[in-house]
Amino acid sequence: MKVVIDGAGEIGSHLAKLFFREGNDVAVIDDEKSRLEALSASVDIEPVEGDPTSIKALTEAQVNKADLFIAVYPYVQQEVNIVAALFAKSMGAKTVVARTKNLELLSSKNRQLLKNMGLDMPLCPEKIAAEQVVSQLRYNASSDSMDFAKGKLHIGAFRLDEDSPILDTKLVDFTTHFSKKESSAFRVIAISRDDTTIMPKFDTKFKYGDLVYLIIMKEGVKALNDYLGLEDFSASKVMIMGGGSVGAITASLLSSEMSSVKLIELKRERCVELAEEMPDNVEVINGDARNTDFLYEQGLSSSDAFVALTGNDEANILACVAAKKFGVSRTVAEVENMEYVRLAEEMGVDVVINKKLVTASRIYKLTLGDRANYVRYMSGTDAEVLEYTVSEGSAITKGLLKNIDFPSDAVIGGILRGNEAFIAVGDTQVQAGDRVAVFTLPSCVKEVDRFFK
Repeated sequence: MKVVIDGAGEIGSHLAKLFFREGNDVAVIDDEKSRLEALSASVDIEPVEGDPTSIKALTEAQVNKADLFIAVYPYVQQEVNIVAALFAKSMGAKTVVARTKNLELLSSKNRQLLKNMGLDMPLCPEKIAAEQVVSQLRYNASSDSMDFAKGKLHIGAFRLDEDSPILDTKLVDFTTHFSKKESSAFRVIAISRDDTTIMPKFDTKFKYGDLVYLIIMKEGVKALNDYLGLEDFSASKVMIMGGGSVGAITASLLSSEMSSVKLIELKRERCVELAEEMPDNVEVINGDARNTDFLYEQGLSSSDAFVALTGNDEANILACVAAKKFGVSRTVAEVENMEYVRLAEEMGVDVVINKKLVTASRIYKLTLGDRANYVRYMSGTDAEVLEYTVSEGSAITKGLLKNIDFPSDAVIGGILRGNEAFIAVGDTQVQAGDRVAVFTLPSCVKEVDRFFK
């Protein structure tokens, strides 16, 4: 597949690495030679030096042959990306995506207007990240989570500490602690250990520090949480550090779900802007959230959740660590440096949000066509989670799962059939119309996709 990326900033560079890793032909346009050189040093791309809307640069990058054109140019007015995408579409690119910060353009009505003009997908990484924060605040036990199958199936990740009852236990023995009915309501689908994702076998042992991924039916959550010593809770009071785009959108989204939302911003001028645009139940506070005494004065110890969304990864991580010491049950940090993600988790941050990953998930779905309803990367692992609707006659329906030679680095976790959700096992046969949740390593995404054609 031919992919052209307009912009070698953080998101563009991450996408370039992702698409190249999966065997695609990738060209990247940027007017900063240093950014192109830095990217070329780590991945074999075709660098094209030029302005984001330069017809010459677009022609040199061969957008007329592009299966996918992505405009995520940094440090420009975001309308520039839309113009670049529309140029690419008119020059022959099949599918075009553009980054924008204009939330008005993301309404369903305006999306259709842009679609009619030729833009297949407008996206706002800040809004995507904010939505991810809100989603994570609906759960307490998991360090990362998502729902599938209309909420009837849930994927959660659980970090094993020194008190975990399953340390040094084999997977086959873990399930014996539950009744047959209880054990049929969940399945361990992966383990992240020392920067490696393991698809577990029956004799795989759980170790200290493992991040264990499970797919769980709603009726299996209580038994699993009881055994693992995890507790559910619902947040009603949230404190947010950072009044930038992600923080502001998050506060606005949470205002309809929480009884109290406090948004702390260091810059006084920005506080004035926020106070005018935020809903009435969002309290905007001017102050330095890096000061723990200040946070205590603002009621941190009585907050259910603390969310750090400044542009400084280190400050976000340390603030969350401090919040934990004050007894806050749930902490969320925006961490854009990929090397800091695992460090944040090891320091006790409950949820790590990375705009590059969540944005890449949205864009990557386009490469799988209409078969995949959903694609997402989960923190702590390089694996991807996909949800497919099964087509009539697709290869996945040709036999029992244990007999169809499904890739060993992928797991079908759960299935929604009509209104019935269930966990997939070896004797399960997938049927046309099923909605299927798949956990897979990047190396075999394309092979998995072929089973659903």
